[in-house]
Amino acid sequence: CCIVFIINMSAGPAGDVELWGLPEGVKSAFFGVGFAMIFFTAMIGQLNSQVNASVCMLDYCNNYFSVFTMWVAMAIEFTGLLHASYLIAMLVNKLAGAESNSKEEPPTGGAAVFYWLRCLVSLAILSFCGVVTVYALFTGQTTIWEGIPPILSFIIFLILMSIVGMLEGMQIAFFACAKLRAEERGTSRFAKLTANLLFKGDGNNL
Repeated sequence: CCIVFIINMSAGPAGDVELWGLPEGVKSAFFGVGFAMIFFTAMIGQLNSQVNASVCMLDYCNNYFSVFTMWVAMAIEFTGLLHASYLIAMLVNKLAGAESNSKEEPPTGGAAVFYWLRCLVSLAILSFCGVVTVYALFTGQTTIWEGIPPILSFIIFLILMSIVGMLEGMQIAFFACAKLRAEERGTSRFAKLTANLLFKGDGNNL
């Protein structure tokens, strides 16, 4: 996600854009809103790689950059910068009355102290980032479209964050459901509808 944001920033327009005499609405959509970079990044940098990797899994792992990526991910995990996510997951599980299905044993002794210390640091970072973001939204210090009231900006922010969360979660859920038999996919209407669409025929929809 961080890399995608940097790409969008690096190729974003500076000031007023004039290109080929395009209408103002087209320029606003593709350069002001950023549709040009969104489509370019998604289709060239993300979707085609995901489609290829879905059928060439080992090929995507068989390179030094893949190993380097894992090292970086493990290093970030070790620092605990994102451990607040575990706290949120614990809270959601508790509210839902569900048990954690982690295959790791709970940390004990010094490992437990180190784990919870990283959780607290991560929670502090998350809280600071949240305060800064909300303050910027309510004081008009963001790049959201002009003329939108602060409260509406905040609501749009929450909606988009929720959509991103659902999309990220669905990627994991879809592949996890692939390991389940049809009778194990629950009885909920939308879960069954989604699973039926995903695994229809030879499962090419997935």
